[in-house]
Amino acid sequence: MSEMRLRSAVNPRFSVFKARTQGGLSLLGLLVIAGLVALAATLGLKIAPTVNEYLAIKRAIVKARADGVDVRSIRTIFDRAASIDDIVTIDGKDLVVERLPNGEYSISFDYDKRIEVFGPVSLVINYKGETGKAAAGRAPN
Repeated sequence: MSEMRLRSAVNPRFSVFKARTQGGLSLLGLLVIAGLVALAATLGLKIAPTVNEYLAIKRAIVKARADGVDVRSIRTIFDRAASIDDIVTIDGKDLVVERLPNGEYSISFDYDKRIEVFGPVSLVINYKGETGKAAAGRAPN
């Protein structure tokens, strides 16, 4: 035992206890993770404006349905809201407006948004929305 104490005194790396392997992340692993994080951040930054526009379209059709009295006024109200909220993907003429049996209107839309990621790679997102036929039967709050 005195020999082990002597070795540990001479060489601090030598220990009486069993040596443990060092864990961690290699440089290659760090680069791969950094690349994946950069790709995810790039996609997120490119997708966020399209999601924001989609939510603005949903708000605009709800407003158009609440304020409009016929198909033409619904589309006009939507176009006004689109110019205010910077909606450039669809117009009022792209909306599908249906008259429900109770006299109210249901408004729906459907469009594809293509986002170029890099080179020949692009991402296509299909956005759909409607004011809802079930919502038309509810009493206003």
